[in-house]
Amino acid sequence: MPVEFLGIAATNDGSETGARSGPAFDPDYTLRLARAHRDHGWDRVLTAYSSGSPDPAQAATYILDHVDDLQLLVAHRPNLSIPTFAAKTFATMDAISGGRVTVHVITGGSDHEQAREGDRLSKDQRYGRTREYMQILKQAWTRTEAWDYAGEHYAFEDFVADVRPLQSPRPNLSFGGSSAAAYATGGAEADIYALWGEPLADTAEQIRTVHAAARAAGRTTMPRIQVAFRPILGVTESAAWEKAYATVARIEERTQGGAVPLTNRHRLQNPENAGSQRLLAVAERGERFDRALWTVTAKATGGGGNSNALVGTPETVAAALVDYWDLGVDILSARGYDLLADAEEFGREVIPLVRSEVARREAEGRPRGIDTLSAA
Repeated sequence: MPVEFLGIAATNDGSETGARSGPAFDPDYTLRLARAHRDHGWDRVLTAYSSGSPDPAQAATYILDHVDDLQLLVAHRPNLSIPTFAAKTFATMDAISGGRVTVHVITGGSDHEQAREGDRLSKDQRYGRTREYMQILKQAWTRTEAWDYAGEHYAFEDFVADVRPLQSPRPNLSFGGSSAAAYATGGAEADIYALWGEPLADTAEQIRTVHAAARAAGRTTMPRIQVAFRPILGVTESAAWEKAYATVARIEERTQGGAVPLTNRHRLQNPENAGSQRLLAVAERGERFDRALWTVTAKATGGGGNSNALVGTPETVAAALVDYWDLGVDILSARGYDLLADAEEFGREVIPLVRSEVARREAEGRPRGIDTLSAA
């Protein structure tokens, strides 16, 4: 299967290394960044979600209306609206865009962040709600006769949506998480399972767990796997590492050595969510893994989201990404720290190398999957 690349559809130029220069939603920057991804070989960009951020659905629709030939991954939390309403929203968006929408369903890993918008369910209860939500979205997009639903979190009668998504049979659902409840939910319901970048062996372990959860739910087709990294490139290896250490210095300057969080949704110590706990545990084991994985960026941000880096020349980073494709990763997610310039550089220098090598391996019939790691 051809490799896909996911970038970030940020609505302003802020990142861990620098505060934004304008408003939270900067229309001009939003389109410049989206067009930079499209023009440099990316397949899809994510409009992300936090409690105080611009609405990702509105931002995605703005991009879709102004930028052709770019797919959107739209983040959405189930606590925001009832699933039948969300199904109509995303079906309308898919029709507007000509079938370019994927929905990323976020359960929420922080009780504090969820409570900011009135969500008081426990984490396990949130995963139960997410599972029902995803089931309802799928049915709302595909059923043509009125139907009922009765679950623990949602119940309704005689619903049928008049608006249909353009994609057939429906848009894909993306999902991420690293707890037992997450694996069970995403393994059962997700079309795409999103992971944060970890060493190859740890990623293989997670893929095995996702596949086992999918089989336990009766699935015969496994979710596609997506893995996310922060690339730091240089024309030489030494230049890349110099840039990497300078990047961490800027992060630590902003956090005052770990005393001040970079955002109001993620604390730097003792994170609640399992994904961040995993990243910090990997960082405790060491700084460098495999070809290019570097954990110091994750440690500096408290494991905040996609935060492990791949450091090196474009050739080194491309080879590292192909290693993950060999494991069975279909979608490679990446974003830099200078969002616009790094999206252009990565698209220009890395994406063509990865696509070429993947095409060569596919033409040769090279085996891929988690068993290739033990065989290597």
